[in-house]
Parts: sequence; C-alpha cells; structure tokens
Amino acid sequence: MKTILASQTMDIPEEVTLTVNAKFVKVVGPRGILTRDFKHLSLDFQLVEGGRKLKVDAWFGSRRTMAAIRTAISHIQNLITGVTKGYRYKMRFVYAHFPINASITNSNKSIEIRNFLGEKRVRKVDMLEGVTVVRSEKVKDELVLDGNDVELVSRSAALINQKCHVKNKDIRKFLDGIYVSEKGTTVTDEA
Repeated sequence: MKTILASQTMDIPEEVTLTVNAKFVKVVGPRGILTRDFKHLSLDFQLVEGGRKLKVDAWFGSRRTMAAIRTAISHIQNLITGVTKGYRYKMRFVYAHFPINASITNSNKSIEIRNFLGEKRVRKVDMLEGVTVVRSEKVKDELVLDGNDVELVSRSAALINQKCHVKNKDIRKFLDGIYVSEKGTTVTDEA
C-alpha cells in the first residue's frame, strides 16, 4: 500500500540559517556550521514561509519511506541543536583496584589511558573532528566530551569505551572501564 503524499514540517529557530540544495542540508548557527547529505533517501526537502519552516515530502512512498520522513527531521533537529547549544557527553572511570590514569594530549584532541587493570600498555584514543575532551574540575575520575555534531561526540565516547574492554576475564566480576554517565547539551537551560 503506497500513500500518495506524506509530508511533515518543522520550525527553524531565529538564530539558525538553514539551506537545502538537492538533499544536501547546511545548518549555520552561533556555534558553527554543520552539513548532512540525505541523497540516499527518496524524499523532497523544501524551505517554506521565507525559510522559517522546512517541509519534507514523500511521494508514493512505502511504509519504510514514511518512517524516513521523521528520521530525516530528527537528524536536522540534531544539527540545529548542535549549532545552537552543542553536545556534551560525560564519562566516568570505573575501577575496583587499579586506578585508571588518563592524560589528555594534543590540545584536548586525544587521550592516553594508562594502568587499566594494572596493564603497562598505553591506550591512545584520538577524538573525531570537532570533538574536545577535558577532565572535569568538580568531579573526580570524570571526562567531558564537547562538540557540535552529536554523531561525532557519541562515536568519540564509544571509541574511549571500546579501548577499555576487559579481555579473558569474567565481565560480570571485572566491571572496570570508562562508561558514559550523562548525555546532554553544552549550554544548559537556566529555566
């Protein structure tokens, strides 16, 4: 069963400029510029009401294409949040005996993890483009990852997490590692 036309609209905030050129969406905001390519989706993107609203259409789409409309709008919403508020992920060190030692190098662009489970090996993780990592001043054993693109921030957090996997042990007992403890925006709402 194909629906003739399904469409959804989304509002664009005042401080954000959004341009669409052949399914290539560019979002400009106070924190920078983010772009995303939707060429793989058979959807129509157009700006209406003088660029204050974005309309996404699917002509003669299957159920899967209908679902892609909301997905595309969510992705663009994430871009808008990124250029207005930014994304912040917090990670905590978890250890039972050997304290994990982390040093941030390369002007907040990479992190070196030492003494994980008492191992001598140094684990080095480079952050993805536009993501910075810092030690939290207030909380002990906490990392703060900041960036505009939610996908790059979350992937950087995943890279740090994957570097600290326990091998050849019972993972129910050995819970050591670096885990994401909080996800949010850099600019917190003061309301």
